Amino acid sequence: MKLLKYVANLGYGSRRQVTEMIERRRVRSKAGVVLGIRDMFEHDEVLIDGEPLDPAPGAVVMLNKPPGYVCSTKGSSPLVYDLLPARFRLRSPAMSPVGRLDSDTSGLLLLTDDGELNHRITSPRTHLPKAYTAVLANDLRGDEGAVFESGTLMLESETTPLEPAKLEVLGARLVRVTITEGRYHQVRRMFAAVGNHVAVLKRVAIGGLDLGDLGEGAWRILNSDDLKALFTDFASPHKEP
Repeated sequence: MKLLKYVANLGYGSRRQVTEMIERRRVRSKAGVVLGIRDMFEHDEVLIDGEPLDPAPGAVVMLNKPPGYVCSTKGSSPLVYDLLPARFRLRSPAMSPVGRLDSDTSGLLLLTDDGELNHRITSPRTHLPKAYTAVLANDLRGDEGAVFESGTLMLESETTPLEPAKLEVLGARLVRVTITEGRYHQVRRMFAAVGNHVAVLKRVAIGGLDLGDLGEGAWRILNSDDLKALFTDFASPHKEP
């Protein structure tokens, strides 16, 4: 791929804008060599205004989403893209959320421009567990864990029961829930089905990948070890420990 198209696809501007950038000698190699529109290049060797290029195509971003932000490219509410470099929204292919967190839910959100990887993570066939902590409006009654793990729980307006889910009790009104599906507002609706209400919800892990010490509103690019952990270092609720 020509340097012009490559840099434009990373969101640095239209082809005309990137052409002007290159003609003004703003694009150079690490060795200081001015690069032209058709020059051969290696991603890690290219600098724009002395700064390395944004992550290469296929990158995966982990964001600790604060409550109040929307997983969309448009709208009047604060968007998750407002927390990222502006160019990420302009990449082609787009840097898209992997699944979604509703506005009131915080925590681990992945974004990638790799459509195949996005599908692999979100596909029900992968059975990739997603863990949430929830603060409840009312005390637990005691049988919620058995109900969630039974594989028979039905949500309102649905015709098929949920897959087994794991409930860990952390306090009278504090729990950790691990699910392998992604139905609409699933965790909130699960507690509604057993007569409770989720006051605060945060996703803390996907597969074997957790937020770690990533601060609220902060983000980082996942490395190869992170992606390996995402798919291998976890215990599914479908498996015996």
